[in-house]
Amino acid sequence: MTIDDLPGINKANVTLWLKERSEVDGEVSFAVVTHGRSNLTYKLGDEAGRKWILRRPPTGHILASAHDMGREHKIIAALGPSDVPVPGIVGMCQNEDVTGAPFFIMNFVEGSIIKDLVDAQSFSPTERKAQSISLVETLATLHKVDPESVGLGDLGKRQDYVGRQLRRWKRQVDEGSDREMPLFYELHKKLETYVPDQEGYGITHGDYRLDNCMIGSDNNVAAVLDWELCTLGDVLADLGGMLMWWGERDSSDSLIMSDAPTLAEGYISPQDVAERYRAVSGRDLSNLPFYVAFQFWRLAAITEGVRVRFTAGAMGNKDIGDELTGFNTRIDALLEASKTKLLEL
Repeated sequence: MTIDDLPGINKANVTLWLKERSEVDGEVSFAVVTHGRSNLTYKLGDEAGRKWILRRPPTGHILASAHDMGREHKIIAALGPSDVPVPGIVGMCQNEDVTGAPFFIMNFVEGSIIKDLVDAQSFSPTERKAQSISLVETLATLHKVDPESVGLGDLGKRQDYVGRQLRRWKRQVDEGSDREMPLFYELHKKLETYVPDQEGYGITHGDYRLDNCMIGSDNNVAAVLDWELCTLGDVLADLGGMLMWWGERDSSDSLIMSDAPTLAEGYISPQDVAERYRAVSGRDLSNLPFYVAFQFWRLAAITEGVRVRFTAGAMGNKDIGDELTGFNTRIDALLEASKTKLLEL
């Protein structure tokens, strides 16, 4: 892909903006890292080997509140002086004349993003264990940060985090689904009944897992990435979400998260994840099964939304039967996993 093909980038304007704020030698190269309906990410580099990351909203018609670059920039910048590893910020540009939308640039962090079992095979079991421990301890470190002390006290509502999430995702299925989902609604009622009392509030990442972190050469978390869903609330929802994505070898969960990198030998067990988090954070985890069950249910709601959009976009295509079966099977499995976790309470 040439620079002229890049969506949402004015090479000359962005280069000028960057040179006014950072040392840059020669031409600046641009490459797409991710693209789609989520925020766009580009890797920039100069002729001296310096590298940066640019983040901007998707091109086309979007809901501004869903792609608030100023908010994401604010979170990363605020956490910079803390013990939470985040990329260094170069600056934020609100002037849409530069490249068509607000954007911010941060320093590139060297390391590895471990997305699946294939990526995990690049590391030894000893290295994977070290990554596990760092991942858990980094999450506990984030949850210890006082939002007020870093200027994030106004990031979101502080109380009833899980209750608000339950209402939000039920409403999405109410309004968007085109089929009956009795188990989804049965679980919603049970989850509403079992919502634990929230133990204070803290900064919740919203999608914390191994592949949303950059792992450094020392097998520690070098940077936590993808802060789009970050807010204030019940931090144990983050731990529940990480455990949902973690999977467990030789269990039904491993069939749902069949390609989870943390299924590889060396990554610590979900039980050890919880114990490590408890030891570092000092939090009471007696209701942890609820948070895992909630996250399975939430992911089922999200996946149902994807299924509905896929079906609408594929109308007229006679060859979507296998894809639809795959969606339905995954959603059913997620709901069954949620039901099973609730039995542990």
